[in-house]
Amino acid sequence: MKQTFSVNVNNSYDFNIDSASLSELDIIKTAASKYHVLHDNSSFEVTIISEDYSKKSYKVKVNNNVYNININNSLDQLIKDLGFEIGSSKKIDRITAPMPGLILEMSVNVGDEVKENDPLLILEAMKMENVITSPRDGTIKAISAKKGDAVDKNQLLVEFE
Repeated sequence: MKQTFSVNVNNSYDFNIDSASLSELDIIKTAASKYHVLHDNSSFEVTIISEDYSKKSYKVKVNNNVYNININNSLDQLIKDLGFEIGSSKKIDRITAPMPGLILEMSVNVGDEVKENDPLLILEAMKMENVITSPRDGTIKAISAKKGDAVDKNQLLVEFE
């Protein structure tokens, strides 16, 4: 199965490469962390200076030029889009109702400082009480529902500054 990778070089150049293109490279390992690469009739001496497998980042020297490279696959992009990146703050500014229901309790007010996972409200749906918690640290900017309100799926409930 062909897999596509998103590559960023020196935080300034982005491109995509697929596994089929990678398999066409002529690579010979010459020493620990050193390689000789032939591509399009050009020869490259490559040395991997450092690597961080968990972050998928590498510092590579190619023909005496040093490059910082970050590689992501489609799963990494999906994780980023969902806001689950390790070490990054979540960019969620709005809380919407995940399902239709009734607001049983509103635990915050406008201007309140909240921490990640603090309870914001309780939404009753299908005879179950669902505690909606804060996805991040922040300040409550606006509240669009109150105790006793019936809400629809995706209706705006709380906004962060």
